Amino acid sequence: MILSGEEITKNLGTKIVIDPYDPQKLNPNSYNLTLHNEILTYEEVVLDMRKSNRVRRMIIPESGLVLEPNRLYLARTVERTETHDLVPMMDGRSSVGRLGLFVHVTAGFGDVGFCGYWTLEMFAIQPVRIYPNVEICQIFYHQIVGDYVEYQSEKYQNNHGIQPSLLYKELNPDGEYADDPQLEFGFRK
Repeated sequence: MILSGEEITKNLGTKIVIDPYDPQKLNPNSYNLTLHNEILTYEEVVLDMRKSNRVRRMIIPESGLVLEPNRLYLARTVERTETHDLVPMMDGRSSVGRLGLFVHVTAGFGDVGFCGYWTLEMFAIQPVRIYPNVEICQIFYHQIVGDYVEYQSEKYQNNHGIQPSLLYKELNPDGEYADDPQLEFGFRK
């Protein structure tokens, strides 16, 4: 079952945290999340699952930024969310999809217990101009049935920004990046 907008409101501060929260962004069965002004692109031509791939950070100006086709852009929501006893899911808004912009390539499914910002995997069918603070996607909540253990991850839980893929930590836990304190998420500190 998906929670209605009224149920989302009733659960704010207990099972659901959305920070900042604006009641104007509440829908009949979802809540609109907004686009932060930071965006990342990978610098590698070929991405390697077993390595920390280098990324380039950009700021989306108020005048907008044109996303080019055939390139993956990583962004994040302005809002930090926290969900307990419910399963959060994120999907693009239909008005954004009708511009040919995919807001998440495959990762719209959240885990019960997730706390943090949502990283968006954005892909444009044709050039499209995006703007900071636009309502880019929507979060909605499913009830969970049965026993569960809340999500705990050293990779993505309680993140503080855009998260490139950290799959290399699973595939190569003793690899070249495992003990490098100067390298974090593809950036040199």
